Amino acid sequence: MIISVATGIGLQQKIREKVAAFNGHIMISNYDGNQSEVSREPISINQDFYPKFKNVSGINHIQAVATKGGIIRTETDFEGIIFKGVGKDYKWNNLQEYLIDGKLPDVSKNLNAQVLISKYLADRLHLKVGDKFNTFFMKDDNNKLPNRRYFEIAGIYDSGFQEFDATYIIGDIRHLQRINKWRPDQVGSFEIFIDDFDKLEQKGDEVYENTQNKEDASKTLDTQTIAEKYSYIFEWLQLFDFNIIVILIIMIIVATINIVVALLVLILERTQMIGILKALGANNWTVRKIFLYNAFHLILRGLIWGNGISILLIIIQQQFGIVTLDPQSYYVNVAPVYLDWTYILLLNIGTAIIALAVLLIPSYIITKISPVKAIRFE
Repeated sequence: MIISVATGIGLQQKIREKVAAFNGHIMISNYDGNQSEVSREPISINQDFYPKFKNVSGINHIQAVATKGGIIRTETDFEGIIFKGVGKDYKWNNLQEYLIDGKLPDVSKNLNAQVLISKYLADRLHLKVGDKFNTFFMKDDNNKLPNRRYFEIAGIYDSGFQEFDATYIIGDIRHLQRINKWRPDQVGSFEIFIDDFDKLEQKGDEVYENTQNKEDASKTLDTQTIAEKYSYIFEWLQLFDFNIIVILIIMIIVATINIVVALLVLILERTQMIGILKALGANNWTVRKIFLYNAFHLILRGLIWGNGISILLIIIQQQFGIVTLDPQSYYVNVAPVYLDWTYILLLNIGTAIIALAVLLIPSYIITKISPVKAIRFE
């Protein structure tokens, strides 16, 4: 039961973290009906909520970004990509754990050609850290000639989330501002990070209310949570809660059946002892308590062994990542686990209470045992 909860919650949290790392928890963009990943109409950074969203609590960071589709062309290969432009306010520590080679691009100083590319794209294009490549961007003014940019790979990341790894390269937002002929104070969208993911829907509504221009409807901004943008992923994650509950119920049923059978065997083996105790004046509840105490001792031993083995396996998985998963199916390379003493304590208390409650049923047989027949029992 502990392992099922640890793996279920761990996978949910890890996938949420990955989706948020590339998109933020809440996205603010122009309300223009654009459903693509590419920024169309610019937004001014001169907003009341930027660079600090003071009107909504629980927001720890907001960053300005822009995206544009392009094609990477090498001497032998080409790949369609989305260039994500970021600035000085970008939260790089979200991607730090996925960096496997090189370093993160430096966008804090002068405009440079450094970019972060995924291992997936680097392998397909036969590129490595330090290599340079051409990227072609189509212009929005119906100009048939594409806009070419020359980039250098500063680092390679591997998130295990192929939907992002096969798409995004990350670099300086000033490249896109120049290509799109935007002003330095214009960006494609804002990404917001919140403290508590469980309040995502609530915070999304609050952000929406605080970004609307009630005086000029033409300047209305749209907000979208990652749960709305990637609904298919989060609906799939919700199934894990159901799976965990099913596993817990099955395990509890199996455990209680085993405990009941064990107690029945103990009662049958000690039938003569029960008869002698009753003949000496012991009442039914006194005799039942003897067997319940003995059964609780067995339950306690089982809990100690179960906790020890499961926690040890979880720690080994945390440290060494022995169990791997197919990233195309599960969005992660290694099975993540979540170790928290709260749910471990609740599982132990719940299991002990249910087991003892169920044991009252077979112990009721003791009240039906006649002292005379029990002493003569063979």
